[in-house]
Amino acid sequence: MKKIVVLTGAGMSVESGLSTFRDADGLWENYPVSRVATHEGWEQDPVYVNNFYNMLRKKLVEAKPNEGHRLVAQLEQKYDVSVVTQNVDNLHEMAGSTHVLHLHGELMKVCSSRDPENPNCQRTLVPPHLEVTPGEKAADGSLLRPYIVFFGESVPNIEPAAVLASQADIFIIIGTSLNVYPAAGLVQYVKPETPIYLIDPNEVMKTDMRHVHHIQKGASEGMKELSALLMAEQ
Repeated sequence: MKKIVVLTGAGMSVESGLSTFRDADGLWENYPVSRVATHEGWEQDPVYVNNFYNMLRKKLVEAKPNEGHRLVAQLEQKYDVSVVTQNVDNLHEMAGSTHVLHLHGELMKVCSSRDPENPNCQRTLVPPHLEVTPGEKAADGSLLRPYIVFFGESVPNIEPAAVLASQADIFIIIGTSLNVYPAAGLVQYVKPETPIYLIDPNEVMKTDMRHVHHIQKGASEGMKELSALLMAEQ
């Protein structure tokens, strides 16, 4: 069974109603990145940071996977599929994808602020209990924080993601500008003979990449086109 690795970015979830951070009307316009997504911002005002992610969780539980998410999941019928996502939502899992690696954390999880990767201090929040309250502690006694990779922090899952990229027989990129590192560097691990498909409605910088099949459409329409091609090949 051929292995497909799918790398997804913010454009994957836009059709589900989730704002991107970088677009003109994105979240950074209203919430400075330095306050909500850096370690310094956390140290300065953890209540403000937790309130921001509390708000995002409430938006996420109202969101539904779009057709793009569902079509990615359906590829598992004929392929060995791994999803590597820069997104912190759980829409891939909700759509039925069974192998999802999150590079930048998971919005529905909280963790220790002393050691975010300590599994004993991680937990998943479920409705109706979606909020971290001021002063709430993790199991190790430190303040609970969002299980999100803040800017400037290391990306723990980048090495397993690189291994997956090197194993791909087909590599698909959906909804990412390839400007965010280290995720953008994953393309360099793809074998030279592996076809790369890029689904994005915008022109994307591809100067460092081999020939790429660019489907210049949104996630759902692009996946319709690509899914028909891939399912016909099997």
